[in-house]
Amino acid sequence: MIEFQNVTKVYEDGTKAIKGINLTIPKGKLVALIGPSGCGKTTTMKMINKLIAPSGGKILIDGKDISDTDEVELRRNIGYVIQRIGLLPHMTIEENISLIPRLKGWKKEEYEGRVDELLNLVGLEPDIYKNRYPLELSGGQQQRVGVIRALAAEPPIILMDEPFSALDPISREQLQDELKSIQNTIHKTIVFVTHDIDEALKIADEIAVMRDGEIEQMATPRELLMDPANEFVRAFIGENRLKDHQTHKQVMNIMRDDGDGFHMMLEEEEYSLIPFDSSIKEAASLLLTTGKPYLMVMKDDRKIGIISSSDILRTVASEGYREENTL
Repeated sequence: MIEFQNVTKVYEDGTKAIKGINLTIPKGKLVALIGPSGCGKTTTMKMINKLIAPSGGKILIDGKDISDTDEVELRRNIGYVIQRIGLLPHMTIEENISLIPRLKGWKKEEYEGRVDELLNLVGLEPDIYKNRYPLELSGGQQQRVGVIRALAAEPPIILMDEPFSALDPISREQLQDELKSIQNTIHKTIVFVTHDIDEALKIADEIAVMRDGEIEQMATPRELLMDPANEFVRAFIGENRLKDHQTHKQVMNIMRDDGDGFHMMLEEEEYSLIPFDSSIKEAASLLLTTGKPYLMVMKDDRKIGIISSSDILRTVASEGYREENTL
């Protein structure tokens, strides 16, 4: 667990970057720090590994004040992923990933096995990629290596400073999905800085919305969408996202199982019926043909679920989509 206790940061020119924040980042959770440029989110993150020293207050990791910890030792136990990837160009992928384990004295067979394990985790075949150099990889592949390098020495905490913002939209979404999948496996404490509210809503367990060196609201994505703390948070999230969430919430509430199937509160003209074993392609075709916003999924003459047109579009646009995929 990471705790900020009345932490401030004032620069020499008098700029108050952080104004007495109190923040708790639970162990094993991914917490996103988000806000407009200059709000203090990156400064907050960099104080965790002492890249920036606070002017006042305390930062505790598992109850221990980090001011009493040697900064080199602290950083070797905190993974760090940056926007610019930061791979060393003269080292192979294997050497880049194993750098911190080697500095910590791991044996060769230990870090070699770890490299293979991590490359497999992000879909990069070790025999193909570990002996290549960073410039021989695409931007998305390099960033995958940057992420797993931060995991190599099995640190309990990982800091991620807008790691996907320089990538194309497809690579970015793929890496967001992979990060969620990895986190579901490893359960690290991750502090993720981003300016993208959609990214934060997608990947975070909790989100801290910041403005002018202060935290406006700390909440789960669901809580943030359901109950923005003030007009700033509401504006930052955006009215369209709030409306979309309200629509989604209404869809989730339009059905209840009465024992004979789902009772619908939708009008019949709002949905079409489709068998549960239909393909995604068939579902998309039906939506286009009928122009209706919802599909009612049927099995043995029972209504078992509902799918919206946006659900189908997201599925078709996803990396793993195949025409033969079923509902």
